[in-house]
Amino acid sequence: MQENKLGVMPIRKLIWNMSLPIIASMLVQALYNVVDSMFVAMVSQDALTAVSLAFSAQQLMIGLGTGTAVGVNALMGRALGARQQDRADKVAINGVFLAFIGFVISAVLGLAFSNALFSFQTDQQHIIDMGNSYLKIITGCSFALFGQIMFERLLQGTGRSIYSMITQGTGAIINIILDPVFIFVFKMGVAGAAIATIIGQCCGCALAIYFNMKKNTDIRLRFGSFRPDWRIIGGIYAIGIPSVIMMAIGSVMTFLMNKILITYHAAHETAATAFGVFFKINSLIFMPVFGLNNGVVPIVAYNYGAQNRRRMVETIKRSVTYATCIMTFGMIVFLVVPQVLMKIFSAGDELMAVGVPCLRIISLSFSMAGACIALGSSLQALGKSVYSMINSFIRQLVVLVPVAYVLARYGATVDNSHLVWWCYPIAEVVALAVTLGFYAHVYKTIISKIPPNGMEKPQE
Repeated sequence: MQENKLGVMPIRKLIWNMSLPIIASMLVQALYNVVDSMFVAMVSQDALTAVSLAFSAQQLMIGLGTGTAVGVNALMGRALGARQQDRADKVAINGVFLAFIGFVISAVLGLAFSNALFSFQTDQQHIIDMGNSYLKIITGCSFALFGQIMFERLLQGTGRSIYSMITQGTGAIINIILDPVFIFVFKMGVAGAAIATIIGQCCGCALAIYFNMKKNTDIRLRFGSFRPDWRIIGGIYAIGIPSVIMMAIGSVMTFLMNKILITYHAAHETAATAFGVFFKINSLIFMPVFGLNNGVVPIVAYNYGAQNRRRMVETIKRSVTYATCIMTFGMIVFLVVPQVLMKIFSAGDELMAVGVPCLRIISLSFSMAGACIALGSSLQALGKSVYSMINSFIRQLVVLVPVAYVLARYGATVDNSHLVWWCYPIAEVVALAVTLGFYAHVYKTIISKIPPNGMEKPQE
């Protein structure tokens, strides 16, 4: 039997072999997010505000898709590592079924509650109308998003990151090309941006399906006699639900931060727009780290299934080091040239005055965030996603939002609205301490008890 590279390739080479294609595709995706918002900003600042206020709902939808895929990849990786081919196939097929269910849920909720979402955040009717036209298209046609996420993760989980890079990159490039066509040529505004997004996702999804059917020999997707396996679905969500909840927590945090900023910040909607711009720009830094960890999760999961402690620990150590380096570089960029970053979004004087301090202060949390993300992904691969969920809850809802509320109100009384942004560095210090505690516990109770070399075969 040919050995899977996840169990035999040298770790340093394997991490980059797995991660670089994903990082490349995610950078293209991040670039799309920036370019998309750049074109929307050319319509008007209110259009950019509308898209920014929709971000919390998009986070929730993406979280459901990626959280499910995390559970699928972890369960599938263990099955492949333990040489359980039939179980790996069943996990993959049930994952595709769950992706379809995720689309149905998102479409119903998006169409039903879009207006309420925007009305709660702002009383500017033109912003509400633009936000509705954007979000209803995004959620109503989200079958492509859920399909693309699941089929790409099946490629990543079996070591075929290069195909994942091609699918995600193709979808994002098509999206970038179509954005100005639908926004300006067809004069559809934010609705045009949404349509371009859906078309790009459809292309990426179709390509990902093709690669899984024709190129992925590690799993067999046969739907002819498919019946949901509720035991496998339970196993997927035992790992995946904490990831879904983590993204849901992020969505709630974004929603509440927008409300705090619009209510208490001196610049109101402009502050919410600056916050949205921050999320778009920081994706250029965070996406490589997420790509790195998407490549790391299958390695840790596979070697956990193969009971190989040495490879697991080396993978985790290297992922923390690489993630911290990437995030430290991002922090330096945000501190040195924030004006250049804000100009990408046609920022006027008011948005620049709010956005520059926002980028500089929040970026102080980046280097700590890198370690938290890397260790959190490793915990997920070991089936301990609940720890990452708890940490996310503490960081964002127990610390970040309350501190933001206090600082925003206090800042309003002393005429210093920039104080609110310090909620991010404060929350990240707490999150790092909690993450290190959880990892120490998992190392003591699980990792240290695994044989050093497990079922590893000598390398040729």
